[in-house]
Amino acid sequence: MSAGRRDPREEQVRRMLDGPHPALPPDLAAWAVLRGGRRLRRRRAVRRTAGLLLALALSALLVWAGVEQPWESEPAQVTPPLQGW
Repeated sequence: MSAGRRDPREEQVRRMLDGPHPALPPDLAAWAVLRGGRRLRRRRAVRRTAGLLLALALSALLVWAGVEQPWESEPAQVTPPLQGW
């Protein structure tokens, strides 16, 4: 690209940035801080709730496994015939 010619899109962006900027509300910073704090508290509460639910599910699984002991096989319902008597 030659030094004398510029991209038309670049020119358009420069005109937009050099032009008048819209007026911002005076309480924008305070509103952003308030909303950010609210989001942070909500995110923290969701994480704590998810952690609590995960801990409860894990403890329920461990209690169930301790009571049921699914790794042990059931005793046979029919005894094998005696041989050799």
